[in-house]
Amino acid sequence: MIAGLPSHGPGEHEHNAGIQLLAAGLKQAVPDLVNVSFSLNGEWPSDEQIAAADTIVIYSDGGGKHPALPHLAQLATKMSAGCGFVCLHYAVEPAYARAGWLSVDGKPVSPPPAARSSVGKGAKEFKEWLGGYFEAYYSVNPHWTADFKSLPDHPISRGVKAFSSRDEWYFHIRFKDKMEDVTPILISNVPTEIISSQDGPYVGNPDVRREVLEEKRPQIVAWAVNRNDGGRGFGFCGGHYHSGWANDNQRMLVLNAILWTAKAEVPTGGVITKFSEDALRANQDTKPARK
Repeated sequence: MIAGLPSHGPGEHEHNAGIQLLAAGLKQAVPDLVNVSFSLNGEWPSDEQIAAADTIVIYSDGGGKHPALPHLAQLATKMSAGCGFVCLHYAVEPAYARAGWLSVDGKPVSPPPAARSSVGKGAKEFKEWLGGYFEAYYSVNPHWTADFKSLPDHPISRGVKAFSSRDEWYFHIRFKDKMEDVTPILISNVPTEIISSQDGPYVGNPDVRREVLEEKRPQIVAWAVNRNDGGRGFGFCGGHYHSGWANDNQRMLVLNAILWTAKAEVPTGGVITKFSEDALRANQDTKPARK
């Protein structure tokens, strides 16, 4: 389990605290099923730890700062052997190619369709290993309250009840072609008022406006994939706010998913954990408020 460097203000992108909380939850609920190790502050695990892993969980900033990018060859070896792969929040976004994607006046614009295959480092790999990824100029990242009224019959959803959560829920993810082997886990209708009329790398694009405003298509913000190499992947777009981990259902869903990607049996009632308020607040980074 890999936590990225601190970023944002207090209570946001608490990668170190979040990874430690999830690790503690696994040790608390299913100690006989897991042997958990984690690294903090963007430190990459040792070769021995990577070699021993049945699944790899990354909770970090993404884009060009994604901690996986310098280690894609090592991860490719693991994935080809059937290792699981989990990315939380910003970690679902690999790097993207920026060159030539600006208008003459310097304002970001949505690239023409022909340019959308010009993605950056890690995109091809994440699409396969994770089943989908956040693609700049295609996906968007507004803050909104998602309402998950039903969940699929899947090991990841065991014990999880319908819930709602305000977060920076990314959506309009670039999934594998025809959603091959991808199972949507969390789906919600999107409030029309959060859809931007502007185009840019994160705020909006014609495809998003068509799907949400015209077609009223619900959006997927968490998903699972059964890969051809025998491995399993899970992408989760929430996790911007550390307070989200206090939601029992959100926390259980992600813990279930980690077990599932490691090919451990998810308990019938899900991974049930209990934390005090102090434990939920523990290990957060010391950093100034975001301006």
